[in-house]
Amino acid sequence: DKPRVERVVQYVRGNFFAGEVFADLEDAQARAVFWCQEKAGMRIHGPTQARPAEVFTAEEAPALLPAPADYDVPLFKEAKVHRDHHLEIGKALYSVPGDYIGSQVDVRADSELVKIYHRGQLIKTHPRMRPGTRSTDPSDLPEHKSAYALRDITHLIGLCAGHGENIGIYAERILDDPLPWTRMRAVYRLIGLVRQYGPAAVEAACAKALDL
Repeated sequence: DKPRVERVVQYVRGNFFAGEVFADLEDAQARAVFWCQEKAGMRIHGPTQARPAEVFTAEEAPALLPAPADYDVPLFKEAKVHRDHHLEIGKALYSVPGDYIGSQVDVRADSELVKIYHRGQLIKTHPRMRPGTRSTDPSDLPEHKSAYALRDITHLIGLCAGHGENIGIYAERILDDPLPWTRMRAVYRLIGLVRQYGPAAVEAACAKALDL
């Protein structure tokens, strides 16, 4: 519990760190191990009137489960929620409720789950996805916002068509999805190609892709 942890931290700070000077990290680690084993672990604990190290060896150590062979090291990252209701972690997309569009959120991702926090509160959990895939919860895309999303989609298609007929058709095909606003990011990348290579090159590439 939290009060117990706080008492332990205060004890370590006051009885080990306070007033000490360490040569380097290795020195601090070695002295911490010695202090735990020979001093803190062997003192008589007030409430139990027993030595903590001896209690641990006799009662607690036998009950411990084996340590896992490989520790699943989590990824901690800040991410922005984009207009398509998604954020990107490890080249995969995860949906977030629309109220957080434009916000910076904190993400914890391990091999199994992606947990998304806003100001310390958990707001979304997704299964971890492979790069290039997405996890979209339809409830993150409320119906009353569909009109606004569709307005943006119409604008995007028109913007692409302004660069070339086939670019417009290709954008329309990308957005031909039951949840088209979840694919807006791909169209923004298409527009980025126009800026980078020019409309003629992208128009030719889209025409070839559509023929295929």
